[in-house]
Amino acid sequence: MLNPQQTPVNDRLDIHDEASRKSAATLILNLFERWQLDTQTQLNLLGLSPNSRALLSKYRKGDPLPNHRDVLDRVGWLLACHKALRLLYPRNPELRYDWVNKRNEAFNAYTPLEIMREQGLLGIARVSRYLDFMRGPQ
Repeated sequence: MLNPQQTPVNDRLDIHDEASRKSAATLILNLFERWQLDTQTQLNLLGLSPNSRALLSKYRKGDPLPNHRDVLDRVGWLLACHKALRLLYPRNPELRYDWVNKRNEAFNAYTPLEIMREQGLLGIARVSRYLDFMRGPQ
């Protein structure tokens, strides 16, 4: 089973490729586990309704993510957050995985997770762009 530490750094998610969406499902659920997110938060971050709990089980069993732009955009931004955190904290996995739950002055003392939950796709993108900024020029 893949884990978020094995996330391909330059691969793009091909929404038309079922195998790519299966891999993305595995990666994102493993990341959610490392971030210690409850089911409702996982559904929220994926933009799925609170009544979609069964979908998470299907993804865990190997079903691909849906071929929906919103879900795949969210997953792409979330995996970009993970990539940035891996690069920012390569020797500190504890900080890397706890970072989303720590209050941050850049977000007016909210946690990055609160920003992502409350602002949806725009909040996820905001957190990802902030992490890119923290990494500096590439």
